[in-house]
Amino acid sequence: PPWRPAFLLLSSVEGRQPTFSTSCARCSKNRRLRQKRVISERKLTRYFVDHRKVRVVGGHGGGGGHSFHSEPRKIFGGPDGGNGGDGGHVILKADQQTKSLSSVLPFYQGFHGERGGSKNCYGANGAYVYVKVPIGTLVKEEGKVVADLTQHGEEYVAAYGGAGGKGNRFFLSNENRAPTLFTPGEPGQERVLHLELKTTAHAGLVGFPNAGKSSLLRAISNAKPAVAAYPFTTLNPHVGIVQYQDYEQVAVADIPGLIKGAHQNRGLGMAFLRHIERCRFLLYVVDLSVSQPWIQLQDLKYELEQYKRGLSERPCVVIGNKIDLAESKINLPLLKEQIDDRVIALSALRGDNLEELFLHLRELYDSYVKTEQSRGRSPVKW
Repeated sequence: PPWRPAFLLLSSVEGRQPTFSTSCARCSKNRRLRQKRVISERKLTRYFVDHRKVRVVGGHGGGGGHSFHSEPRKIFGGPDGGNGGDGGHVILKADQQTKSLSSVLPFYQGFHGERGGSKNCYGANGAYVYVKVPIGTLVKEEGKVVADLTQHGEEYVAAYGGAGGKGNRFFLSNENRAPTLFTPGEPGQERVLHLELKTTAHAGLVGFPNAGKSSLLRAISNAKPAVAAYPFTTLNPHVGIVQYQDYEQVAVADIPGLIKGAHQNRGLGMAFLRHIERCRFLLYVVDLSVSQPWIQLQDLKYELEQYKRGLSERPCVVIGNKIDLAESKINLPLLKEQIDDRVIALSALRGDNLEELFLHLRELYDSYVKTEQSRGRSPVKW
């Protein structure tokens, strides 16, 4: 098809064809895997932050001017003090290029307005302060959601600047021809907000620890999640981009491993369950080498459903990983008998049968795009 993965079209057959593979993706992908630099999760934690507490204060309004017009042969020129400028707002703006809240500082304040001048000159308004946040950022105040920034360029005024003061020219009246009254500028709004990031990706890799989610993401994209032979290797969500020949890009998020009781905040808990909420379809990664792998799928769906009703009913596909092991080939037909969902058997380590996953992933993405367009909404693009 015209939308086959770009790198699969460039792969060449070298040596023996792997089992369960329609094209030799191992040859091209293994070279890429060797070139990827391993970054520890501890270092990645500095770059990926999904929650932040920030205090925002609007700019102070400028004070009103106090002066009287005076020039030769015009002794009683009257009051001419101008109004002060308004303080600048602090605005949160969703930006597609920003992927983490790590760049958000704990404090922001808008610029102050200038004081009103003589000759009825108004003070300049304070400049706005824009804070770039990732798409999918929730803004909470005292536990209540006050904004949900889900579109690129969407803005939310976090703190309004104070109004400028009135100059003595403002108080001129027939009863008071020489007012001396003027008002100071008002202080800006002050708030304490909690920013919470929910990863916005098309597909979410859901599975238990050591099921091979990180290895699969490395195999299908240029993402570099850490891979090791111990549980909870992945401590931060990673997003990899699958590119197709027609320039469409599908974002796949690697969610840290779930365990039984994750909806009760066990293990890594709900800190990462919220990242699955934004995923349009789910990729359940099951380890075929363990006994009764369908039990894993039942437990995963149960945890998702307990966290949010209807989450487990989203479009999905079951990925049976580690098909290169002998036990997996025995469990594969048993898994297909136990569940009704489509099962794709592959090996993320060797690159076996990745093309079938790419083709079905594109089918899920195209179905999502058509559904969003039929509802009059624009689908999320990367």
